[in-house]
Amino acid sequence: TYHDEDYPPRLREIPDYPPVIFVKGTLLARDEAGFAVVGSRIPTTYGKQVTRELASGLAAVGLTVISGLARGIDTIAHQAALETGGRTIAVCATGLDRVYPASNHALAQKIIEQGAIISEYPPGTRPRPEYFPRRNRIMSGMALGVVVTEARRDSGALITARLALDYNRDVFAVPGSIYSPNSFGTNYLIGEGA
Repeated sequence: TYHDEDYPPRLREIPDYPPVIFVKGTLLARDEAGFAVVGSRIPTTYGKQVTRELASGLAAVGLTVISGLARGIDTIAHQAALETGGRTIAVCATGLDRVYPASNHALAQKIIEQGAIISEYPPGTRPRPEYFPRRNRIMSGMALGVVVTEARRDSGALITARLALDYNRDVFAVPGSIYSPNSFGTNYLIGEGA
């Protein structure tokens, strides 16, 4: 619970913190030095490469990579952190007994061994569209900053970035081609001061 000494201290700072989180794996004090890496669920080759390099680099210097266990950028960020031997935390929009997408079940098990998967939803909770934007506040609330590697105009990654700004966190964005719809969100963030 919010009152537990193991509750992530940075998460306590946000006004809409979850009063209870469920955890599989371990949360460590060093996870306070974490960055959320988020982006498109259907990344381009460029987005995949940039995400892999950034997440690997963050993990290599001892920073925890935080993401949402979704397809695309989230999956790549978690995998890159694990492959580098670093820590990663997945914030789920379901109960911890229901990995979504199901294709990430093996990845979730590896994350539990080198970090944690967490959720504000009790076991048995199925994914619902409105749970994903709410999950984003936990990612940005736990992080020192948010890195958006690739995002379309309507990407949930832009919600995570907006929340990070609301929570007084740094926002970083990777520039992309002005011709790519997958770069609209990141280029927009840069134009806004990211």
